[in-house]
Amino acid sequence: MSTLLRHLPVLPIVLPLVSGALLLFLPQGRTVLRSSVALLSTIAQVAIAAYLLYRLIVPQPGLLEHGVEVYVLGGWVAPYGIVLVVDRLSALMLALNAAIALPVHVYSLAHWDRVGVHYHSMLQFLLMGLNGAFLTGDLFNLFVFFEILLSASYGLLLHGSNAVRVKAGLHYVAVNLAGSLIFLIGVALIYGVAGTLNMADLGVQWAAMAPEHRSLFEAGVGILGIAFLIKAGIWPLNFWLPKTYTAASPPVAAMFAIMTKVGVYALLRMGSLLAIPEAPAPFAGPWLFYGTVATMWFGIVGMLAARQLTRLVSFSVIVSSGTLLAVIALGVTSATAPVLLYLIASVPAGTAFFLIAGMTERLRVNSVTEENMAPQPTTYTAFMAGEPHEVGDNEYDEVGVAIPAALAFLGMAFVSCTILTTGLPPLVGFMAKFSMISALLGAAMDQSSLDAWLLIVSLLAAGFAGLIALTKRGMRSFWSTGRTTPRLRFIEAVPVAFLILLCVTMTIAAGPVMNYLDSAAEWLHEPNAYIHAVLPTREVSP
Repeated sequence: MSTLLRHLPVLPIVLPLVSGALLLFLPQGRTVLRSSVALLSTIAQVAIAAYLLYRLIVPQPGLLEHGVEVYVLGGWVAPYGIVLVVDRLSALMLALNAAIALPVHVYSLAHWDRVGVHYHSMLQFLLMGLNGAFLTGDLFNLFVFFEILLSASYGLLLHGSNAVRVKAGLHYVAVNLAGSLIFLIGVALIYGVAGTLNMADLGVQWAAMAPEHRSLFEAGVGILGIAFLIKAGIWPLNFWLPKTYTAASPPVAAMFAIMTKVGVYALLRMGSLLAIPEAPAPFAGPWLFYGTVATMWFGIVGMLAARQLTRLVSFSVIVSSGTLLAVIALGVTSATAPVLLYLIASVPAGTAFFLIAGMTERLRVNSVTEENMAPQPTTYTAFMAGEPHEVGDNEYDEVGVAIPAALAFLGMAFVSCTILTTGLPPLVGFMAKFSMISALLGAAMDQSSLDAWLLIVSLLAAGFAGLIALTKRGMRSFWSTGRTTPRLRFIEAVPVAFLILLCVTMTIAAGPVMNYLDSAAEWLHEPNAYIHAVLPTREVSP
């Protein structure tokens, strides 16, 4: 049993890799078998992530050293070998990814996994890339896992392709290929100067780097930061995001809600390891702060102008990324734990909102206004065993048997997600925003910081604008004449209810959750334990 526990950190990568590869060889007609294999793999990932998180919340002797677990692949120790690192932040992100992957997978079983081929394989490869990005301890493998998750996302975006998705998909692929090239250039510059790509080793070398090498290293870190910001959706590098998320099918858009947060995670991780008193913070400063505030206002204007729910939610994702990055860029230490709370609250809320948007499309059947027109039916064709096979008709066809009070369920779910997204009381979104504003008020009072006041105003404006936009959208969806009562399946309703209940649970357990996040924030600002766990023989400055 102890041997199995030692291999737990690598299983979130190996499981989706093996299951995704296995699903490629199963016949497309074996729908139940394919769905079962994918579902079991996702459930196993949820269990592993939950156990890793539990081991950090309730430490057990002999299982974790210094609150960090390092898994060495092939017996080659860092900085020469590949390591996977489980600490409070990576375990939190791993659990968050699993918590949204399971309901998204269940939701897609109602219809969406059958409008094209290899949906379950691509979803598993996406999970593999996300899990690997959160666990890896070096920059090159971070690049590798970024490419894995992006390659899977290309296929998922075009799954059940139509003209709109193909056009948005081409823009998405082009932007991310450019981002990957920038990423690779930054990695090459860093390696050329430091001779290593291990994150912990970079943290040590950065502190002792000679002045003549530091400028080139900083250039590499800056280029790498641009790649992270493209992934995180910062303005003006986020023009692709609303169109892409709107064009994607509901479960795919829901899964994409966490992808922008991978860039945020990377900035947090590298920023904490490279933050030393002797040198300026690599991912902070006026240029990043004002860019992220501009991102928030871009999202605010987009929400107010959006005429489709999916597009509105896409702009809310931009606002959430801008909020996270703005607080990080401002460098208020006391706001780190509230930022993490906002992160784990906004992702399930956005995921649930995209799923709800897919179901509310069925309310638009009888509407005659231009903004409520349903897309034209499209027939999708896939090739199985060398012959064309029709796998789907209209994505907006009604599916399944109507659940009791379907319209009431959609309305309550819409209201709950609106409360979470805008930060209204009493749910966890309000707690996160209130905590952030409290920390920013303290910084504004103590340091007389106009930037802190600007961010506070932007946070309040984002909540107010979101409330106006979503209220207007809800009234048009649920109170307009000509709508029909939708037909929903329980398999669609349960995932949405699960995500909302997850946020409610975080609200009820706010005390323990904040204790964990406070601990995670403390470790981010004092990364010596992380560095010592990865490089036990290396001297670390206090």
